[in-house]
Amino acid sequence: MENLDILRIRRSIRTFQNRGIVKEDLEKLLDCARFAPTARNVQPWEFLVVTDKQKLIELAKLADNGRFMAQAAACIAVFCTDTKYYLEDGCAATCNILLAATALGIGSCWVAGDKKPYCRQVCALFNAPSDMRLISLIALGYPLEKDCFNQSAKRQLKELLHWEKF
Repeated sequence: MENLDILRIRRSIRTFQNRGIVKEDLEKLLDCARFAPTARNVQPWEFLVVTDKQKLIELAKLADNGRFMAQAAACIAVFCTDTKYYLEDGCAATCNILLAATALGIGSCWVAGDKKPYCRQVCALFNAPSDMRLISLIALGYPLEKDCFNQSAKRQLKELLHWEKF
């Protein structure tokens, strides 16, 4: 699949097949994440992979908008050391994971982390060091729907592009 096509077809997937993801594919996603842009090359990220069904259910109970994580094959929790640009760096790594997942035919959905009321509970659940901030929870699995990567309606470029001024 061409890189630009991946950018165009990536979608949030919230329904998954009852099928695991091989460890090697999860490692590929994280290998892509580590190449994300990072301010001053600090690379503050740490990635926690969750495949245990009971832990996925616990996560789903904590995150109001992430109840579907209970049916995911895996979840990647993106943490960053509390640095000046931790949020920007962690979000860039999260995007790389989402795009890499699409390239591998794996569905994904970004569940917010930073500033959510459940952040401390998620950190406690996984014994995260006190200087770590939860950036995102990424639900992963093979999509239940076959045509899930079809392009959805997006605003036209001419509606949002401005040259030199608004």
